[in-house]
Amino acid sequence: MIMAEATKNPETARASRKERVGEVLSSNMSKTIVVRVERRFPHRKYKKVVTGYKKFYAHDDKGDAKVGDRVRIEETRPLSKLKRWRLVEVVERSSGVTPVAV
Repeated sequence: MIMAEATKNPETARASRKERVGEVLSSNMSKTIVVRVERRFPHRKYKKVVTGYKKFYAHDDKGDAKVGDRVRIEETRPLSKLKRWRLVEVVERSSGVTPVAV
């Protein structure tokens, strides 16, 4: 009885969704952005701190995010073959200036 009541409450269902913050790599597709999320962890054997990256496809309904922006994405139901995340907010806008690689 208690479990049935907990599943009906929308606040408890929303709380279990994962959130990630990352940088937008691409916004060329309509209503889709590619977000790179950084993860830092110690190497299992050598204990050195390693940076790992993962790309997520996220749904951007309004087209707010541009390349270089820091965004917050949230887990959602499958929207297409690769999209399982949606854009929650743009945390920080990029300056629009790309650094020149030397």
